[in-house]
Amino acid sequence: MAGVGTEKLFENDKVIVWNFVLEPGEQTPIHTHEHEYMWYAIEGSSLQVFDDQGKDLGTLPVPTGTVYQLKLEDGHLEVVSETAKGARVPVTHSAKNVGPTRYREILVEWKK
Repeated sequence: MAGVGTEKLFENDKVIVWNFVLEPGEQTPIHTHEHEYMWYAIEGSSLQVFDDQGKDLGTLPVPTGTVYQLKLEDGHLEVVSETAKGARVPVTHSAKNVGPTRYREILVEWKK
């Protein structure tokens, strides 16, 4: 996995678009988000999030068809969309698919 997604689909001076896939039980490497972003869950599941020390930060259910928007502030990402609004995680973290099915999203980062 490179960057914040599995495969970079597109990049220009304004956005980066990623395809992101996690099979059941698969976990991302520790990674750092440098941009605000949004994602659309094409195939939903439950994602368990860990900080850079491996501490469990909780599990986020991500239903298929859900859109999440996150802002970057003071070393944290905060959900600003209606689903999970106010949830916060450090910009450096990993995520594990703890659901029984494959997880897939399209993630769009906004460059400043």
